[in-house]
Amino acid sequence: MVQERNKGAEKRERILQSAIKVFARKGFYNTRVSEIARTAGVADGTIYLYFKNKDDILISLFNDRIGKLNDEMERQLAALDSPSEKVKRIVSIQLGLLRGHKDLAEVITINLRQSNRFLKQYAAPGFNRYLDIIAAVIQEGQQSGDFRQDVSPRVAACSLFGALDGLSLTWVLGTRDADRLARAGQQVSHIFIEGLRAPETTGT
Repeated sequence: MVQERNKGAEKRERILQSAIKVFARKGFYNTRVSEIARTAGVADGTIYLYFKNKDDILISLFNDRIGKLNDEMERQLAALDSPSEKVKRIVSIQLGLLRGHKDLAEVITINLRQSNRFLKQYAAPGFNRYLDIIAAVIQEGQQSGDFRQDVSPRVAACSLFGALDGLSLTWVLGTRDADRLARAGQQVSHIFIEGLRAPETTGT
């Protein structure tokens, strides 16, 4: 029974990996489920044992990958004390994931926008958890006095996501220079942290 579940999980992951390749090569609209099945080395009907349709593959891909991103962020952030360092690490983790998986970067930044179902479900639990992780870091910085109090942690989290999403999209559509993306990420971290930094108070 356990072996069968493991085989099922492996086949599902193979389908998702194949979907990344085909979506990145042909785009979401131009991809057919049969092409994903062929790339995965499974029968067309096998796809429907795991996913309802093409949109469901894309949504599952997003939920699976953002779940892993969230887990990794929580793991690494737990080892840091400084809210500013945590912000830098969030940027580094997210952009590092894209640099190492260029096909996935294209699917996440471009293909997801082509799915009406995804756009309607953008506030899915995985994405809310992602924003909650960032917002918690902002709130921690406010409580410690490092970050200003007049900023909503949730608004700040959405702003950081927007900046990173914009960087990722520009990178995917451009030369895909990994070093340039890393430098841009450092600049975003600096701008974001300085914008949040609590003003120094002077004694009278």
